[in-house]
Amino acid sequence: MHDKTKQNKKGGVNVKIINLLQSAMTKMDMEGAKDTYKQIPISRAEGTPNFSFRVFTIKPGGHTPYHTHPFEHINYVIEGEGVVVGEDGKEHLVLKGDFILVMPGEKHQYRNRAEDKDFVIICAVPKEYE
Repeated sequence: MHDKTKQNKKGGVNVKIINLLQSAMTKMDMEGAKDTYKQIPISRAEGTPNFSFRVFTIKPGGHTPYHTHPFEHINYVIEGEGVVVGEDGKEHLVLKGDFILVMPGEKHQYRNRAEDKDFVIICAVPKEYE
């Protein structure tokens, strides 16, 4: 496993490097999800004090649930393009390199409109909600 840990002078961990390709991928089982897979390369298990980083791979034609939650999250598009559906039901195009801020309580959904490419996003959330 490409899992590197650097220790500081007090014996604690300063840096942990985890390769996404070695992070387990599981199918998202939330009601309303279709052809969406999740990886959690940075989580409570790695000792993160505040945030977990999840990576969602949405297959062509797939989507996350249309949902809300009580915390903000920050998304970053790693690969592909898709749409984020806002609370008003409007679709907003998002492309590789885009950041998206979803506020607490804001209803949202990610959709992959492509026919042949995955739509891959990072989703940073408080570690309690990984």
